[in-house]
Amino acid sequence: MKVRSLFVLGLCCISLLSGCQQSTKQQSDRGSYPLMTLKAENRQLYVKYSAVIEGKQDVEIRPQVSGAITQVCVREGAHVHKGQVLFIIDQVPYKVALLKAKAAVATAEANEAIAKQTLKGKQSLFKDKVISDFELHTAQNDYKSAKATLIQTQAEVTDAENNLSYTEVKSPVDGYAGMSSYRIGALVSSSMTDPLISVSDNSDMYVYFSLTEKQVLSLTAQYGSLDKALQSFPEVSLELNDGSTYEQKGKVDVISGIIDKTTGTVSMRAVFNNKDKRLMSGGQANVIIPYNHQQCIVIPQGATYEIQNRIFTYKVVNGKAVSTPIKVFEINNGTEYIVKEGLQEKDVIVSEGADLLKDGTIVSNTKEKKEK
Repeated sequence: MKVRSLFVLGLCCISLLSGCQQSTKQQSDRGSYPLMTLKAENRQLYVKYSAVIEGKQDVEIRPQVSGAITQVCVREGAHVHKGQVLFIIDQVPYKVALLKAKAAVATAEANEAIAKQTLKGKQSLFKDKVISDFELHTAQNDYKSAKATLIQTQAEVTDAENNLSYTEVKSPVDGYAGMSSYRIGALVSSSMTDPLISVSDNSDMYVYFSLTEKQVLSLTAQYGSLDKALQSFPEVSLELNDGSTYEQKGKVDVISGIIDKTTGTVSMRAVFNNKDKRLMSGGQANVIIPYNHQQCIVIPQGATYEIQNRIFTYKVVNGKAVSTPIKVFEINNGTEYIVKEGLQEKDVIVSEGADLLKDGTIVSNTKEKKEK
């Protein structure tokens, strides 16, 4: 009888111990976590594209005549105006050539006058039947030849005047002068490969970047044509190489209609005002294009965890955390995701500590919060 009582007492202790363990397990699977009720909202997102900066006009200036430089009239890096003289090439031989050309014109004018007068005399004699038809035609041809010679010499004067004017090498645009290795005494010619100097018009800067063929086709489908897409393009920003953002906004003004066969991309151009001369031709930057994402579901990245390149979150169903796979679009702020698939408006998720949860954990909603 005493043995039986001890046996019954042992069973009661085991049952009690088991109940305690089960109660402890249930308590460990419970927790208070911040929850979020999802709500669709509009977000403005940004995408970056690598870009190259060029001046509105980058003009390489070369001489059009040969000779030695006699004067350098420009300071490297200085602002120059259209028509300003930058270099002067030895003018003496070109002035001599112009004088010779003018002298040739004077001689041709005299010969043309003589031939004209002779022709008039021959015509009078031909009417009186003093000379033959052959002599009259000869006089007419002599006059035509003298007249042609006059025209030729006049053209040579124009050519000589142009060559003389080319000895003054002028800037074709307003802008800033670059560096030059040519000094007084240097021999130059129209066949030289290196420019005397470059002048950049930096009042506006062209920023070139590229979109993929797929992106351009998407724009065309959305707006109906490239021209309409161009008109609808928002203002863009420029992130400089030092990480700072350029103060002026830019406008995309050109979308190339040709796909680069090598890269499969389409070139685009944005224009930025450069009144402060902060942008320099040849620089590197990032074009930042904003776009609106309408009625999207946004969740914190802390509400997700990753397994084998797949992203999951915990959706609260009947008070329990249920692991749910989702597809996301990463927002450029580094703290949030836009959910493309897997969640919808009014779903409740665990907004923080997803990597510490287990599937089936009982969660309370005492800290539930609405997404802003």
